[in-house]
Amino acid sequence: MAVAIRQATIDDAALLHQAILKLAESMDAVERVKSTPDALRRHGFGGDPAFEALIAEIDGAFAGMCLYFPSFSTWRGKPGIYVQDIFVEERFRGRKIGERLLQAAAERGLAKGAAYLRLSVEADNHGAQGFYTHLGIEWSRSERIHGIYGDAFAALAEQKIEQERS
Repeated sequence: MAVAIRQATIDDAALLHQAILKLAESMDAVERVKSTPDALRRHGFGGDPAFEALIAEIDGAFAGMCLYFPSFSTWRGKPGIYVQDIFVEERFRGRKIGERLLQAAAERGLAKGAAYLRLSVEADNHGAQGFYTHLGIEWSRSERIHGIYGDAFAALAEQKIEQERS
């Protein structure tokens, strides 16, 4: 049973979405998923895609996926990639598919000039944390992820900030 890694195409949007839902289900967070296959098609494929995705298959069966996008570090002065989601079907776990997906994403990033890979992991997902540590992906003790979403994001974007008067 050979593992094949390939670039996702627009025809894989529903498959990617199913994997995202399964990933969310494994974290009891399905209600947090707002994306749709159409959103993945619209934003991931075409002239200026927001992300790339890789699909792992074993004998033609979907085994996993890795969704990532370009990043840039002002401190390093170099581009990199950010892995948003990685998922391996339960029946295929233990076959190094996740490792192969991350390796393939890193290889593609390196070919485009990337010098690093970053990702985040849920605080209580100890299995994933151990997996990443095993691969040499270091835990950052100096950073915290902050986010603003939905209406709060729109309010920030539309906010009129008065200039300081001197």
